[in-house]
Amino acid sequence: MDYFLTEEQLEMQEIARRIAEEKIRPVSEKYDEEGIFPWDIVEVMKQSDLFAILVPEEYGGISGKVADLAVVTEELCAVDVGISLAFGATGLGMYPILIAGSEEQKQKYLAQIAAGEQLAAFALTEANAGSDAGAIETTAQKEGDYYLLNGTKQWITNGGEAGIYCVFAMTDKTKGARGCSCFLVEKGTPGFNFGKKENKMGIRASATRELIFEDCKVPAENLIGREGTGFITAMKVFDKSRPMVGAQSVGVARGAFEVAIKYSRERQQFGKPISSFQGIQFMLADMATQIEAARALVMQTARMIDSGAKNYSKESAMCKYFASDVAMKVTTDAVQILGGYGYMKEYPVEKMMRDAKILQIYEGTNQIQRNIVAANLLKEY
Repeated sequence: MDYFLTEEQLEMQEIARRIAEEKIRPVSEKYDEEGIFPWDIVEVMKQSDLFAILVPEEYGGISGKVADLAVVTEELCAVDVGISLAFGATGLGMYPILIAGSEEQKQKYLAQIAAGEQLAAFALTEANAGSDAGAIETTAQKEGDYYLLNGTKQWITNGGEAGIYCVFAMTDKTKGARGCSCFLVEKGTPGFNFGKKENKMGIRASATRELIFEDCKVPAENLIGREGTGFITAMKVFDKSRPMVGAQSVGVARGAFEVAIKYSRERQQFGKPISSFQGIQFMLADMATQIEAARALVMQTARMIDSGAKNYSKESAMCKYFASDVAMKVTTDAVQILGGYGYMKEYPVEKMMRDAKILQIYEGTNQIQRNIVAANLLKEY
């Protein structure tokens, strides 16, 4: 389908596609096997001004539009979701600053991100606070002109590699979610250390680590917004970032579909290509239709956000869970079409299937997304 991309978007798409094909694809299998963080690819993204697409022009970037990010994200993830997360998770990590940061914070940190000088990370999840984001236990105690942070964050994407962290902590436990605040913490701050690097099923080239805060001294000016607004900021971030998970999903689904349809034409059984069998044709038709529907929902939601709409929580949740469910279905079907070969590392679809699973889990499980959609529907009708 024609999504009427602008000349600028087509140029961004082509740059991202070339990086994916020429730089990411040759190292994808090795980085997945060995869990290598893709600093060499980050450098290529930096030199190509890809990180500048994350940030609005007034803060040193070239875009900041969600639709632009969706176009770029799909291209990168069509080859490798894990490697692409160095870019995607930086977008998630910078959103609290963009949404709720002071002008000084935006000028200082967003310019560094746009230039590719620093990666960013979003630090909300803890051992006992996943879907229940209001249950975080990390604390921030005010002491004069600084805060002391204590606690541990879990499963933080870009953890240990990023230089800028947006960390959520309780400034007043008695207020529940209303006592949550958000802080900018730079790598190297005394009292801020990293725990184990997780050994994951998929997205293995992406670093996922614990963050440990032990009397970590954070300047008071690093508070993002006001005390007690952290939870609201986190929810606004998710509303804006979930279409990116949708775009990741469309990308990996498309990548798996392209492998499957090419294989179906080459694989001979009973004296003819398996693409001639109706059973395979129906699978391919469903895969293509699901991918197109997911892309349409992602792009429409992205454009809705870019238009300045005030409330897009429902649509954002819809495109996240629909597209990631499609990604899981399509990658699984791709493995099935390739049969025994699909289960082997000789072909990339087994990796794509492993990578797709996390898309149904992070940035709010798909069960939580359905709760969000239903809650909004019940308000509307």
